[in-house]
Amino acid sequence: MIYIRNQNRLLQWMPTICIVIFSILYYYSSTLYPGGSQADLSTSGFDWVHNYWSDLMNETGRNEQPNPAEPYAIAAMVIMCIGLMIFFIQFAAKFSEHRVWRYLIQISGTLAMICAILTFTELHATMIALSSFFGLFLLIGLIREIYNSDMTFMKIGGLICVLLLIINNYIYFSRNFVDILPLLQKITFAIVLIWIVGLNAQLVNKYRQLALKEFLPNGEE
Repeated sequence: MIYIRNQNRLLQWMPTICIVIFSILYYYSSTLYPGGSQADLSTSGFDWVHNYWSDLMNETGRNEQPNPAEPYAIAAMVIMCIGLMIFFIQFAAKFSEHRVWRYLIQISGTLAMICAILTFTELHATMIALSSFFGLFLLIGLIREIYNSDMTFMKIGGLICVLLLIINNYIYFSRNFVDILPLLQKITFAIVLIWIVGLNAQLVNKYRQLALKEFLPNGEE
């Protein structure tokens, strides 16, 4: 029984674990990047202001040198997306009372993450567009469920995330202010992932409350 309980707890925290592993691999892969950015093709190493995250997943740096960061960056992306898929499925299962919204979050979240994984391929632009498309429906579902809850801080965080994602997509597709996009992308990554970790903690707390009610008489706390 203890083993099963520990397994369940590990699965509940898996999104956060995947995000932590992603962050470690992301940083490590950035130390291996040979150089070159959209601002200057001749620079050495990874420029946190001018390099995109996706630069780490290319076979060569923008300076045309072989990129040893590629496998680690791709692995980081896959791990993060798998963790987020697990989160979207778990979150919808516990917070969405209506079946349509539950399926919307789970399906759009899974499709958005599959497309995100494939951004390292030659279909980079197409996968970003598809990931953004499915991500829109995902965000609508997540925000709806959060606003139907009492998670006030998460509501504010959700609005900030939506605003940042809209700005990111506007700059990416319009190419206006593209010079600031690499840095804005990283800031958005960090804020969204911290928000997800916060939601994951709320989800684990809900699991704990449900488990407690099963052991208490008449569902009393």
